[in-house]
Amino acid sequence: MTKITAEHLGRGAFVYIRQSTADQLLHNTESRRRQYGLADRARQLGWTSVEVIDDDLGRSGGGIKRPGFERLLAAICEGRVGAVLAIEASRLARNGRDWHTLIEFCGLVGTVIVDEDGIYDPRHPNDRLLLGMKGTMSELELSLFRQRSHEALKQKARRGALFLGVAAGYAKAGHDRIEKDPDQRVQDALKLVFSKFVEFQSVRQVHVWLRDEGIALPVKSHKAAEGRCIVWKLPLYNTVHNILTNPVYAGAYAFGRTMSKVSVENGRKRIKRGLRRPQTEWDVLLKDQHAGYITWSEFERNQRVIADNATGKGALARGAVRRGELLLAGLLRCGHCGRKVYVGYGGKAGRYYCQGALVNHGTQRCISFGGLRADHAVGAEVLRVLKPLGIDAAVKALQAQTGETAAAQRQLELALQQARFEAAHSRRQYDAVDPANRLVAGELERRWNEALQVAQQIEGEIAGLEASKQAPLGEKERQHLMQLGSDLELAWSHPAATAATRKRILRAALHEIVVRVEGDHVEMILHWQGGDHTALKLKKNTVGKHRWTISEDTLSLVRELARQMPDRQIARLLNRVGKPTGRGNGWIEARVRSFRSHHGIAVYREGEWAERGEITLEAAAQIIDVSVMTALRMIQRGVIKGRQLCKGAPWVIKVEDAAAYRAQNAPQRPLSADPAQQTFEFQ
Repeated sequence: MTKITAEHLGRGAFVYIRQSTADQLLHNTESRRRQYGLADRARQLGWTSVEVIDDDLGRSGGGIKRPGFERLLAAICEGRVGAVLAIEASRLARNGRDWHTLIEFCGLVGTVIVDEDGIYDPRHPNDRLLLGMKGTMSELELSLFRQRSHEALKQKARRGALFLGVAAGYAKAGHDRIEKDPDQRVQDALKLVFSKFVEFQSVRQVHVWLRDEGIALPVKSHKAAEGRCIVWKLPLYNTVHNILTNPVYAGAYAFGRTMSKVSVENGRKRIKRGLRRPQTEWDVLLKDQHAGYITWSEFERNQRVIADNATGKGALARGAVRRGELLLAGLLRCGHCGRKVYVGYGGKAGRYYCQGALVNHGTQRCISFGGLRADHAVGAEVLRVLKPLGIDAAVKALQAQTGETAAAQRQLELALQQARFEAAHSRRQYDAVDPANRLVAGELERRWNEALQVAQQIEGEIAGLEASKQAPLGEKERQHLMQLGSDLELAWSHPAATAATRKRILRAALHEIVVRVEGDHVEMILHWQGGDHTALKLKKNTVGKHRWTISEDTLSLVRELARQMPDRQIARLLNRVGKPTGRGNGWIEARVRSFRSHHGIAVYREGEWAERGEITLEAAAQIIDVSVMTALRMIQRGVIKGRQLCKGAPWVIKVEDAAAYRAQNAPQRPLSADPAQQTFEFQ
């Protein structure tokens, strides 16, 4: 008792109460009574002011934010706490950081810690050592509990006997196995999802089709009032995606498909749960554990298709079939850098281009080429390979035409059977009650009416579906379709064949296409689904070229001449050297002006020669003080530097070159002693 002084009693005693989970609050009532009983013990020890902190009931002490504990620390720092009472160290904290922070604060302000075993003053070394050991034992105890439970779960999961929840379409058969739901409507709905994914090859398209057709899917209900049962709802995208990616529907038992990630935010531990792991990192994967709706090979093929459609995940995915006329979108991969080739639409036709280097490194695009010629070449090659399969495709098209609405009608018929059962059940309940007991009979009558309305609504939907059915193909239409099957190329180019249909045909036959651009040719390697390869080489369309295009040397010549002379003189010079227009006509001033404006060439300005420090051959001869012919011979021998664009174009000499030659070769003495001597100039 000597550890409790008058200073301690002059402050308040704080009783900290905590239980970890809501289940403990509901069932472990004795532990809570023991903790509240610490308030009486504080009064027995001499405290008159006792405050109970129970804000953290139902909160774990392993690092999650606890407002009650923070309020306790704030009161300690303010010097209002003389003693902290708890039944044991694990109630105050389950981690070393919170526990040692509490001990440190209590030691600074002189607060004692009281539990059921004794009274401890953190300022005394022995008490501080004992408190530290108790906190360490509490932390170790939590780790042992967690390890035991996790290892027990993993051991049961390795046997394929751990079922924390059962997916829609399955029901528990005992404690360690599951079997298909006996409800035929549930089974047919799930089979419909998988069959439509095979048809559409896209989760989004399956979801849209189900919503458009008004087909509900079974979903597990977790509401307390309803219990764990099946409810029927129009599907969300996540519902369809979870069905297609859950290995349980392939007859496999999987455990550890998701993980938790721990991070520290604002000084507190934060846990993100439900992060998906790659299949190679799953803890347990046991195939053929129960009856599946699809085979494991079909499940793996579905996962590859979904991964290829995920264009936003950063992988080299093909992507789902999208709108647009170009057919090779998603199939092309750059042979230079290995990145995905994109599609761009501008003007009348689209182009394929690789912009990975531009986006990631700021460099130029790897490749870019027109799409029409590439689509035509690849389409022709695919048709050549698939031509023997045309008849089989026509037969399957006939089957699809008759069975397109069969799946939706089947689901409505099953829903009608269930609705009629519910109505009959409600009627039996109504017949069994005494009609005089209106409190019960009125409610049962209302339920019966609702069940009848649901059945009537489904009957109306079935009637509408029957009315919207297309008439079956006649003999003439069947023969025409079979003829198209025998001539696959005609079916490919048929006006009714859409770009989306052609894309699906290409994706069914091709895995990917590696493309390179070498010079003026596009080289493609077609990787077929079966593993074979085919090489194609196409002539690349030159950008901006057509049969009326003027040659590059003429364009360069006009670009240079525009810096030396006006348009009229340029036209005369081009006609003299034999450079016609693109259509073979001669040049006139207006044509030169139009050509120069089209290519963004500036007009000639007076004084450009002087601004660049250039002069003509005649001006250079005057500076050197020689004749024009002598100056020309000097340029041809290399004595003076000069350039001429073409025959007939003016010679261009730098002023400094002519001045430098004049300064180096100036006469040292006069040619004659007679100052009146004149120079004889040859004409």
